[in-house]
Amino acid sequence: MWHKVSPIAFRIPYIKTWKSTWYSGKDSYKDTLLVDLKVRDLVQKQLTGIPLGDILVSKDLDTILVVVYTAKTALVLGKTGENLETLEKLLAQKVGYKVKVEVKEIKKPDLNAKIVGYMIANQIEKRMPYKRAIKTALARSMEKGAKGIKVKVGGRLNGAEIARRETFKEGNIPTQTMRSDIDYCTVRAETVYGTIGLKVWIYKGDIFKKKK
Repeated sequence: MWHKVSPIAFRIPYIKTWKSTWYSGKDSYKDTLLVDLKVRDLVQKQLTGIPLGDILVSKDLDTILVVVYTAKTALVLGKTGENLETLEKLLAQKVGYKVKVEVKEIKKPDLNAKIVGYMIANQIEKRMPYKRAIKTALARSMEKGAKGIKVKVGGRLNGAEIARRETFKEGNIPTQTMRSDIDYCTVRAETVYGTIGLKVWIYKGDIFKKKK
């Protein structure tokens, strides 16, 4: 028997780290976790249509720091930063904590699994053939310096009556090697004929710990 393991969770704490940094006791753990999930959901709903990378949540006693990574910082910030202020006020109102939001730019969006997945899903939703959308994304990522990329797609592809799965791969994806820097995400494309699921793996190279 075998079971699936997330490539990111598999590498914690070797070369990856947690996307939430806070501590809570047994009594308040459930409430703190719900606040964390609520913050992530609200950020994603408010920034729908903008290609987002990781959302990092750090919680103190009375303050929550949210770091949003995106390929298009101007859309998140607004002309004078008014969008950011509105987002901070909304989060503070819904969660009940003081919230500070920071926006950081992703320099190479074609090497970020979430953004690549978002772009493919967006094109599939606009009725572009899935093979063309995926192969274009694979070629672009390899051009930008990826060592390997794999995309799995499943559902009623091109509106077929029977759902099926297909895998597209280019380069090398060493999933069992701890030091290999692999970015992974799952995305859903909501089409007229149903939901199409996407899984994206991007291999960026190996990370070796520096000797002291």
